[in-house]
Amino acid sequence: MQEYQRKQLLERVTKESATIGADIPDRIEVQGEEFDLRTFVFEIKRRETIPEGERERVERAKRNLRRERLERLEEIEENRVDFETGEELAASIIGIDRALEALDNLRPADVESEARRQEAMDKKRWMSFLKKALGREDASGSKRGGY
Repeated sequence: MQEYQRKQLLERVTKESATIGADIPDRIEVQGEEFDLRTFVFEIKRRETIPEGERERVERAKRNLRRERLERLEEIEENRVDFETGEELAASIIGIDRALEALDNLRPADVESEARRQEAMDKKRWMSFLKKALGREDASGSKRGGY
């Protein structure tokens, strides 16, 4: 593959707008195993939230997809493929990115409890900040002045 072709492919997969209008591949080989990617994404996405029991499965799939994306990108970056194969890899990378976008935009199953948890964490951080700012705690978190 010529250097300009390699750069063209790399530019195509790194553009912010690359996934606009892109399709999620029906099947994809991830870490040596065939995976029904489109079915998996639509099955999870249909629910709009990630059920508690499915969360680990979704996270594992996202990790594997990111790893596979990186391996395919390295094939192009290191110029280990011809241009035709590079084009196929670029298209699959964009499809993986589209699937990852869909999976990353899912909400936790229990939105209300997640919101309460976030609010409690925010309050805790705020109280810690106030204590430090008012001199009631030093940086290690222990109280000063014996109170």
